[in-house]
Amino acid sequence: MAIDFEIPADAKALRERVRKWVHDECIPAEKRLIAGEDYKKVLAELRKKARAQGLWCPFIPKEHGGMGLGPLANALVQMELGESYLGALSMNTQGPDDATMLTLLEHGTEHQKEKFLKPLLNGEKRICYSMTEKASGADATGMQTRAEKKGNDAYVLNGEKWFSSAATVADIALVMAKTDPDAPRHQQFSTFLVELPNAGYRIKRNIPTMALEGPLSHIMGGGHAEIEIVDLEVPAENLLGGEGKGFAMGQHRLAYGRLRHGMHNVAMGQRALDMAVEHVTKRTTFGKKLEERQAVQFMLADCARELYIARLMLMHIAYKAENKLDLRQENGIAKVFLANMVHKVVDTAIQLHGALGYSQDLPLARWYTHIRSQRLVDGPDEVHRWTTGRNVIKAFKAQGTTASACGGDLL
Repeated sequence: MAIDFEIPADAKALRERVRKWVHDECIPAEKRLIAGEDYKKVLAELRKKARAQGLWCPFIPKEHGGMGLGPLANALVQMELGESYLGALSMNTQGPDDATMLTLLEHGTEHQKEKFLKPLLNGEKRICYSMTEKASGADATGMQTRAEKKGNDAYVLNGEKWFSSAATVADIALVMAKTDPDAPRHQQFSTFLVELPNAGYRIKRNIPTMALEGPLSHIMGGGHAEIEIVDLEVPAENLLGGEGKGFAMGQHRLAYGRLRHGMHNVAMGQRALDMAVEHVTKRTTFGKKLEERQAVQFMLADCARELYIARLMLMHIAYKAENKLDLRQENGIAKVFLANMVHKVVDTAIQLHGALGYSQDLPLARWYTHIRSQRLVDGPDEVHRWTTGRNVIKAFKAQGTTASACGGDLL
């Protein structure tokens, strides 16, 4: 009996539609922006076209206006969208909004879905997620922002947040704060929906990073903000999911975000490799085409290997998600691999382009500086590797083999 890697025909057809959409619409729209056209106008036109073609909110159920895709089909779509920085935005599947939409769908009250989720699904508003703090970094349970009850009708929040991505373009913030310091560590936190702008939620600045920025970076929501929260009063009806549920909801939300980054990384890596191969097939040095040099072929082979492993990882995780299987171990392994994979492939593409790759005449240098963050965000590599390693030990102690912690359930 053969292992079946056949992708359903309808999912294949959808992947081709999205690939064509990205190449025919999104990448040309990038060029329009670079030429100086208005970002909001270009994006509005792009989104109108996408929605007319039924390309909207891929992972959202049809009854809420989305495409209703399962994990496998959504993974195939996301692995195409990452080729263009307008890809996800064009179909309203950009981070950090996408994972928060899922959280609202699962945990929101009917009032919250109507007031906050509906405009997000329609592409009328954007939302940011304020969890990370300087004081705690990768340990979310160390956060210090407090939420004190004010009677039965409100909470008052005080504290600070760090690296709240897209806060400067957001109309809503999902803020995590400590509501019960005496509860078990993972049940101390709750999350609140905050309408923006709000005097109690003060955006101090977009934190300068090593990422190369263009005139559109912050307009598109590419910034990471430092937030000061002072006497921020939030109605009790804006508490999401109940008191003490913030950490668990946050981990569920981040799990999707990690995979989405990885899916987009495959698309970016593929586009970088395509650019590199196009260049080496045209370039001649010292009387010989670059494509004929074994060293160059080895570099391309290494990139092909990385992309192959990345695709198989994502397909296996999508399979587990489709079948409601536990994918936490694979998710952590893949998060680390995919972040490093795209770094290697883009770095190789820069090397093969020489000084042109290092320049800002191509997008490679900008990609390179942006993707370095992926080994830090949604949990740094070291935390994921630590968790993965502990699970390897647990598996051996429980089963006498580490296979189940190394993708062994495939066999």
